[in-house]
Amino acid sequence: MNKKILIDTIGILLIALVVVVGYKLSPILLPKADVTVRPDPACNLQRESCAVELPSGGRIELSSSVLPIPMVRPFEIRVATSGFTPGKVEVDFAGVDMNMGLNRPELGLRAPGQYAAEVSLPVCITGLMDWQVTVLVETGAERIAIPYRFSAGAHE
Repeated sequence: MNKKILIDTIGILLIALVVVVGYKLSPILLPKADVTVRPDPACNLQRESCAVELPSGGRIELSSSVLPIPMVRPFEIRVATSGFTPGKVEVDFAGVDMNMGLNRPELGLRAPGQYAAEVSLPVCITGLMDWQVTVLVETGAERIAIPYRFSAGAHE
């Protein structure tokens, strides 16, 4: 009887551990934002840089060093900010219809208001891949998310 209680207790503790670890890791895997700003749907990241005006003031612009954005080949992703100074800038790349793993580089400061990092998108076996790239900016007071969508792969 004591052995069964011990096994049940260990099972409950393991379940509790999984819940706690999942809770702690959830901001890493599923970024939370205080403010989500929708970009202009007419802006096409495969042809041009895209900018948004923030409700609290300021501006954020996303651009790529290579257009169209390539698969597998490295390229530089850039974020320019004005009207505020971010504490942290990240760009999260996620497959829309297929999990392509965690791909969220933190961009380094290159000049005042200019952030960049070298990235590469993994190849998709189907050729064409729909991506959501979310710019994540921490201002100290809030975390801002700007989600963009684009397709890459087959048209290159």
